[in-house]
Amino acid sequence: MTDGTSDAERQRRAEEELLAKVLASFDGTEDERLREVLRSLVTHLHSFIRDVRLTQREWEAAIAFLTAAGHITDDRRQEFILLSDVLGASMQTIAVNNEARGNATEATVFGPFFVEGAPRAELGGDISGGAAGEPCWVEGTVTDTDGSPVSGARIEVWEADEDGFYDVQYSDDRTAARAHLFTDERGWYGFWALTPTPYPIPHDGPVGAMLEATGRSPLRASHLHFMVSSPGLRTLVTHIFVEGDDLLEHDSVFGVKESLIKRFERQPPTAPVPGDRDLGGRTWTRTTFDIVLPPED
Repeated sequence: MTDGTSDAERQRRAEEELLAKVLASFDGTEDERLREVLRSLVTHLHSFIRDVRLTQREWEAAIAFLTAAGHITDDRRQEFILLSDVLGASMQTIAVNNEARGNATEATVFGPFFVEGAPRAELGGDISGGAAGEPCWVEGTVTDTDGSPVSGARIEVWEADEDGFYDVQYSDDRTAARAHLFTDERGWYGFWALTPTPYPIPHDGPVGAMLEATGRSPLRASHLHFMVSSPGLRTLVTHIFVEGDDLLEHDSVFGVKESLIKRFERQPPTAPVPGDRDLGGRTWTRTTFDIVLPPED
């Protein structure tokens, strides 16, 4: 006998009772923030499963995808950051954690290719380390939101070479196209890098397979990475992008912001070269990126 309850209603109750049991399992969690995050995660995860009516085969495919992402991740490659990037989760996290603050420079994705311990470059030095590409002079100032110069600010910079690869993607342990430097007493910095070019994120793994299945390109808009820090000020992780790049509207990780698009002006071989560097008659580019750091939260 039945109590007159429809099959659909019994199914709904079973699903909601399961969710309630899982949520209740976290009641004894002493860390209040951990309890809040886990309960919200479970609520949204169960809602997603119920909303799309996830099949057993789809669940197995998801587990296989995450397993493959784990297997391909190592000390040189972080597939889970790539996954977060292409789903827009990285940029959403950045948006939440870097609320607009006056004239402060906007943040964007960290990316999977930052490496601790990059060599130091002196002001006016060359960070390319022999990497292939067109020379580019980059300069600017670091100030706080009141306009005061920030002397001694640490600037980490890194980028891909003209073939679209970061140094860590090569197998010979090279260090190239990355360095750190410090602003002078005026808050000024300047260095030689490479003119940024488009490149694909690593797409030979599960994230690449997902992009292919959804008809999305793995290409990133041309950019140069910055991480800027100084005591008492909020650390900035950002890029600058090349004005006129066709990929600005189609960046695979949604990292482009209008304020971060800069003009890279191509210079003739006869143009005066900062620091009187000998470029061997090559063309080069130059750009300016003034950075504003807000107070630490």
